[in-house]
Amino acid sequence: MPTNEPKQGHPKGLYFVFATAMSERFSYYGMRAIFTLYLIKALLMDKQLASTIYGNYTGLVYLTPLIGGYVADRYLGMRKSILWGAIMMIVGQLFMFSSALYYQSGDISHWFMYVGLAALIFGNGFFKPNITTMVGNLYVKGDKRLDSAYTIFYMGVNVGAFIAPLLCGFFGDTGNPADFKYGFLIAAIGMLLSLILFIGWKSKFLIGPDGEQLGIEAAGKMDIHKSEKELAPANSSKQNTTAFLVWIFGGLALFGLFHYAFSFDIIGAVIFSICIIIPAYVISDKSLTKIEQQRIWVIYIIAFFVIFFWSAFEQAGASLTYFADEQTNREIFGWTMPASYFQSFNPVFIVLMGLVFSNLWIWLGKKNMDPASPVKQSMGLFFLALGYLVIAFGVKNVAPGVKVSILWLTGLYFIHTMGELMLSPIGLSMVNKLAPLRFASLLMGVWYMSMATANKFAGMLSGLYPEAGKPKFIFGIQIVSLYDFLCFLW
Repeated sequence: MPTNEPKQGHPKGLYFVFATAMSERFSYYGMRAIFTLYLIKALLMDKQLASTIYGNYTGLVYLTPLIGGYVADRYLGMRKSILWGAIMMIVGQLFMFSSALYYQSGDISHWFMYVGLAALIFGNGFFKPNITTMVGNLYVKGDKRLDSAYTIFYMGVNVGAFIAPLLCGFFGDTGNPADFKYGFLIAAIGMLLSLILFIGWKSKFLIGPDGEQLGIEAAGKMDIHKSEKELAPANSSKQNTTAFLVWIFGGLALFGLFHYAFSFDIIGAVIFSICIIIPAYVISDKSLTKIEQQRIWVIYIIAFFVIFFWSAFEQAGASLTYFADEQTNREIFGWTMPASYFQSFNPVFIVLMGLVFSNLWIWLGKKNMDPASPVKQSMGLFFLALGYLVIAFGVKNVAPGVKVSILWLTGLYFIHTMGELMLSPIGLSMVNKLAPLRFASLLMGVWYMSMATANKFAGMLSGLYPEAGKPKFIFGIQIVSLYDFLCFLW
């Protein structure tokens, strides 16, 4: 039987997915690098509103993988979902370009932006969980190379994330608001390259260890799940309708709680409600065996703690960008580095250290010393906290208007990168190992859903960034200085 699994190393399909994801992440991170700067410098929004929009966008970007994962599992299959996701993202980036082209036109530029964000959000939802799940499908269950494979895949993501802010920032973040359109256009070109690559070579490289083409058929329709379907009780339209109404009512009740009792904005209430009701819906599926339920609970527990990691880590796109723009000395040999370039620091550190961590897990695995996934992720949380502790000391007692050395922000990104490499690719690998095959893409969507909660929360936290004449409070505590803000994040 033909096989795509080499005797050593990794399948060629891994490097194809690497390149496809790299181009897509170039598009996403290129746009994100200049997004909040575009909001405050071209559309003239204040930081709190810009942070809210940023949090809504990045939160929804990680929420829609639930939809994309479900549709792929039940109807389209992974390949068609990836294809349609890429097309929607190209359209979204072109609308962002149009928004920046007419940035002085008031409502027109705003509407172009919102349509563009919506297309990017849904496109990402179809693309991201399926391209990520495809990595695990290249290997047989239990393959010890999987943690290493996801770390390599993660490097591909970050090669794109490294290059994007440099190019989009160079052409878009020039100090002239009219130039932001060039940054968004370059992001659109990056997404187009991803689409061309996927269409041209998917059949050659997306081959499973048994020689079968991957992602053509929806997993929920495959005959191999016949025995699993037999575990489900007999269908009853009345029971299904009742259950559906119960879940809808539960979601509406949670929305009301978050929106009216806790005063969250509408999008925030939607994100937090869905991030509770969908995992509850999945775990209650009667076709799940006891072992499958236990494994899904493990995914949920670890995903809960991941929320706190990403809510602090994702300050990079908002509050840390404000900090880089206003309070960091960016002079290097007479050249002023654009603030957007700082968003290349984290991905370049990942590219430099990704192979080190990948080989470390393989080496420890051979010696039966490889730490369990929760241990690796707890170490990631530690390094995240350490990064904020370091930079908090760097800004302590610094007078307003005084800019700090570039080394403080560089150090934070370096420390955070080590934490990310211990947490994120390991989490992706864990989901792939534990998820039942018929729920593989959906549970990858649930994993990303924890990041949706985190990103929305990150936007709320970024809104606390100190602004003159605008008091900021959280839990009754007033944030009056950058030091207070960083200490709170720590």
